Amino acid sequence: MNWFKQRWEITKNWQLLYPIVGVLGLAYSAYKLALLFGVNSSLITGVIAGIIFFALLQLTLQLFKFLEKRWKVSNRWKVIRIFIIFAITGSLSVIVTNPIFNAIGFTRPNFESIPLGIALYYVLKFLLILPFYKVLLVFFGWLFGEYQFFLKFALKMASRLGFKRLIEKFEQK
Repeated sequence: MNWFKQRWEITKNWQLLYPIVGVLGLAYSAYKLALLFGVNSSLITGVIAGIIFFALLQLTLQLFKFLEKRWKVSNRWKVIRIFIIFAITGSLSVIVTNPIFNAIGFTRPNFESIPLGIALYYVLKFLLILPFYKVLLVFFGWLFGEYQFFLKFALKMASRLGFKRLIEKFEQK
């Protein structure tokens, strides 16, 4: 256990919560992906989930090495916390916007009769979800103690989407 704590720069036991939640989330994602194969056997689904879990774990650990340097975080476990915030925010932004989209009639069946309608639907949905995503990102960043990181991230994302003048006005205040 000490090796694990040293590797992830964990100094307090409560910080172990982030790697545990991260591994559980990764395992759940692997299981959900394994279900997409449509296999009726629980054993085979479990084996597929195990293979996917191992592959996702290796990919995630490689991402940690890269993102730890890029994001300049003070502790490795904070990278896990940032990943968890991204996961919560991404999922929740879709969940929050679905009832709004349904209420105004922005549904997939309404686009199926238009040429390239499905592609248009998903592009528009992505663009309409972005404002909710940014707000939720900053909120959950604040909630988990990463407010400054996610505020900078949301401002950079908005700047890249063409809102550079608005961002400059915001940063002046």
